[in-house]
Amino acid sequence: MKKKYIWLIIVIVVVGGGYYWYHETHAKTAQVQYATAPATVGTIVTSVSGTGNVIVGDEASVDPTITGTVANLSVNVGDTVKAGQTLFTIVNDQLGTTAEQAQVSYENAKSSLDSAKANEKQAQYNLDHPNTSGLATKNILKEKLSSAKVSETAAEQNVSVAESSYQNALSDADKRTVTSPISGTVMAVNINNGDDLGKTSSNGSSGSNSTPIIIGDPSTMEAQVQVNEVDIPNVQIGQKAMMTFDAINGLTVTGKVEKMDSMGTVSQGVVTYNVTISFDSIDPRIKPGMSVSANIITAVKQDVLTVPASAVQAQNGGNYVEVLKNGTPQQVPVQVGISNDTDTEITSGLQAGDQIVTQTINPNAKATTTTTSGGGGFGGGGRMGGGAAGAGAAFRAFGG
Repeated sequence: MKKKYIWLIIVIVVVGGGYYWYHETHAKTAQVQYATAPATVGTIVTSVSGTGNVIVGDEASVDPTITGTVANLSVNVGDTVKAGQTLFTIVNDQLGTTAEQAQVSYENAKSSLDSAKANEKQAQYNLDHPNTSGLATKNILKEKLSSAKVSETAAEQNVSVAESSYQNALSDADKRTVTSPISGTVMAVNINNGDDLGKTSSNGSSGSNSTPIIIGDPSTMEAQVQVNEVDIPNVQIGQKAMMTFDAINGLTVTGKVEKMDSMGTVSQGVVTYNVTISFDSIDPRIKPGMSVSANIITAVKQDVLTVPASAVQAQNGGNYVEVLKNGTPQQVPVQVGISNDTDTEITSGLQAGDQIVTQTINPNAKATTTTTSGGGGFGGGGRMGGGAAGAGAAFRAFGG
């Protein structure tokens, strides 16, 4: 009976040891696996990004240069106005008095000029028709004529100065009626009836630091975004752009680059350039001042061979990818074209359908590890991801 139990224990030990040997030896001989993606023909899009705000292209600040008290304010924010329409008036009686005084001075100057001209004419006549002869008399008459001409010249200058003062006084007096310089919509009103414009307080500052009224044309809204100095060389006038808005979920608007600054702005050591983008169409939900993000399309290529950007490796000044052939990855040198965050164009070295290694899985390590091809690979020159689907969507947005 004891022998029977001894044999049973021996069988259990042998079976357990065999299982342990089988598990260890087979685990160590498991094959490395490869994730692949085919080289495909499609569309690739590259872009650069920028963020900024919605601005109004045609905007005017109504800020009178005269002092006085606001009266008859007739507009509110959101009102539509026409060019030349009265917005408010400024009470300043002194301007009217000054204009009247300037007019009197101007009329007096003209009278003095008339007298000077008459004196010059008489001096010329006396010289031409002297009452007595003689050299001494003639010299005296010449001096009188010369003096009369000097007086006339001075009188002409006085008239010019007086007329200029009068016109300036009239202009200032006319400014008491404040009109809209453009047709558009009232975007801001920072005054009220009774406010003093241009009044200086005891500490030397003006009564208001805000522009009294701002008028803009909503149909001229555009996006102004800041683009990094590294990306600005790729931006050109006329390039298409796709824009989204923080305040409007799901809205994407297309547009076109209209202008860009030639001088950059430095902020915390980062240089950016303002790029202005017009809207192809303006959604009524878009408002001036909204935050906007733009992807400016810098290149679009159709019917080109592409592979995942992460699969392209750099080596000795060139590039290569790993192609899975008969279960074994092989390095294949390639020539690359444009690239974005997800795809790279291959101009030579591959054919459509080639299986490109994108990931290596090695189960033989003590802990399962995953190696992704492209860790030190080709740096994408674009900033717009989304792969072939994203590129196609971007291209179709512009009628491609």
